[in-house]
Amino acid sequence: MAPEAARVPRVIVGVTGGIAAYKACEVIRRLKQSGADVVVIPTLAALRFVGEATFAALSGNAVATDIWGDVQDVPHVSLGRSADAVVVVPATADFLARTVQGRADDLLGATLLTTRAPVVIATAMHTEMWEHVATQANVRVLRERGLIVLEPAVGRLTGPDSGKGRLPEPAEITEVVLQALRRRGTTADFQGRRVVVSAGGTREPIDAVRFIGNSSSGRQGYALAAMAAGRGARVTLVSANVSLPVPAGVDLVEVSTAAQLDDAMHRAASSADVIIMAAAVADFSPAQVAEVKLKKGTAPAAIELRENRDILRALVESRRPGQVIVGFAAETGDSEGSVMEHAQRKLAAKGCDLLVVNDVSGAEGFGSATNTVTILAANGSQQAFQSMSKAAVADAVLDAIGGQFIRTQ
Repeated sequence: MAPEAARVPRVIVGVTGGIAAYKACEVIRRLKQSGADVVVIPTLAALRFVGEATFAALSGNAVATDIWGDVQDVPHVSLGRSADAVVVVPATADFLARTVQGRADDLLGATLLTTRAPVVIATAMHTEMWEHVATQANVRVLRERGLIVLEPAVGRLTGPDSGKGRLPEPAEITEVVLQALRRRGTTADFQGRRVVVSAGGTREPIDAVRFIGNSSSGRQGYALAAMAAGRGARVTLVSANVSLPVPAGVDLVEVSTAAQLDDAMHRAASSADVIIMAAAVADFSPAQVAEVKLKKGTAPAAIELRENRDILRALVESRRPGQVIVGFAAETGDSEGSVMEHAQRKLAAKGCDLLVVNDVSGAEGFGSATNTVTILAANGSQQAFQSMSKAAVADAVLDAIGGQFIRTQ
């Protein structure tokens, strides 16, 4: 007997009446390319921005627009029940308010009330509307109910305005939806948690143009931030010298030096449930920094270095009860010990709950698309993961953090 074919997941794409409605077309296209069965439910206001024919052509399905259409199929119930995931893109301030109220006077609202699938809401609106106390209260309520609310990005808005309110990139929204599909049947286990992630590599200036740095790309930290947001967390990403798209639903704080990263991490950590130190932080910085570019023949024969504060250790020392702290260690073996021996000593010295270790002496390391890591826990347990994508490593780390929550509560 031939094996039964895997069921094609169904994704309901709700589109509301914002100027970013045209970007929903790219989300639909990407979801279709991933193999999903896509049904689009636009509001009447959304159809003022993008026509029904466009949604039908991109999704390959008839567009559902009206509670009163095909009443024999009871669409206001059947669509929600059939969904494996629902994404609303863009989600306006008005939509957030109506959803909090549980309004069911259009097909999209009724679908959200009947579905038990994961719901991803990608917000987009003007900065003042996003920052208004009513909108922020609505976002809190929706997150408390288990919906994944992606915060807007910072960038160009309608007309000459710029600020926080821009729709996250369609690729990022799609990735969150696909992650929800991969984890369907489970809960958004980080819902309501506040997670702080550091990423990238610090740069310690020597003069106006030169610095001491490292080759960290920030990919692993960004993957961790994206995955945590996709699992329902409120994420702050402290990014040091990274040139990557900001993950959807993540608050970005940009820094450059170790001192700046130290300050930003401690500020964000004060309200965090989870702290993940994935950035490659310089251990030393020049004691003196020239304000101008040093010319040939004028540079000092030696650069005096001073030791930077151990950020991870300081975060552990100031931790709140129940806070889970994760460190990263890029290691190589030497005459004083193997990679794992160095890592075990580092875990003991730092005092963190988990230490994610990767051997950077081989092909996998800074800048690579994959990682081979071992997750060491303070209780002595360890898990090894061979040559996985950085997104998969991020999921494994978050799974390990979830286990820490169980033990600390």
